[in-house]
Amino acid sequence: MAGHSKWANIQHRKGRQDKLRSKLFSKLAKEITVAAKMGDPDPDKNPRLRLAVKEAKSSSVPKDVIDRAIKKSQGGDAENYDEIRYEGYGPNGVAVIVEAMTDNRNRTASTVRSTFSKNGGNLGETGSVGFMFDRKGQVIYPASVGDADTVMMAAIEAGAEDVQSDDENHVIICADTDLNEVANALEADLGESESTKLIWQPNITTELDLEGLTKLMKLLDTLEEDDDIQRVTANFEASDEVMAAFAES
Repeated sequence: MAGHSKWANIQHRKGRQDKLRSKLFSKLAKEITVAAKMGDPDPDKNPRLRLAVKEAKSSSVPKDVIDRAIKKSQGGDAENYDEIRYEGYGPNGVAVIVEAMTDNRNRTASTVRSTFSKNGGNLGETGSVGFMFDRKGQVIYPASVGDADTVMMAAIEAGAEDVQSDDENHVIICADTDLNEVANALEADLGESESTKLIWQPNITTELDLEGLTKLMKLLDTLEEDDDIQRVTANFEASDEVMAAFAES
C-alpha cells in the first residue's frame, strides 16, 4: 500500500500528471466502455461501471467523455478487449503486477516482456509474484473531511478493515468484495470520495535506495505510458529521505 501511494505522490511532485492526463482519460474511458459492455449501461445497476465512472470523475474526466464511453459500449462497433494480468520482477527483485486491457494479446505481451528486460527486470509466469499482494478495495478521502478518529469510526461502521490517515488523505482499505457496499456507506456519511477502486496491496515489500528507486521508476513509468496498460503496482518501500531525493532529481 505504502509503495503505491508514495509512487502516486512522486509522480505528482515530478509534474508528470499533465503528460499522463490525456492517457489517463483514454484509459478510464476504456474501463467505462468495457464495464458497460459486460453489464448494464446504468451505473446504478452495474457496480463495476459505477466504480469506473466514480474514478473517472475523481480524475476530472469531463461528463461528455464519460457519456460517450458508455454509449460506445452499446454500439456494434465497440472493440473487444481482453483483460490480462502480467506478473514480473523489476530491478532489485521488486515484484510488479501489470494490468492490461488489449485488443491484441500478442502485441501487449511482447511490449510488456521487452519493457521489463530493457529496464533490468524480467516477466514471470502468472502467479509468480501474486502471492506478495492481496486484492483489496481502497477508498481515499481528503484530510479535510474530518479528523482521524471521525473517519476511523465511519470506516468501522461501513465495514472497512483499516484506515491510514496523514496530513493529506485518509486511505480506507476493505475486502475487495465489500468495496461497493463500503464505498456507499462512506459516501452517505462523509460525502463523495476522492477515489474508489480495487488495488493490489503488497503484503511483503522491498526496500530501495535512491539508485534502486530511480531504476524501478523508469520501468514503471515506461509501462504506464503504454496505451494497453491500465494499472501498474509494485511492492517497493523507500525512506522519506530517498523519496525526497528522487523527487528533486
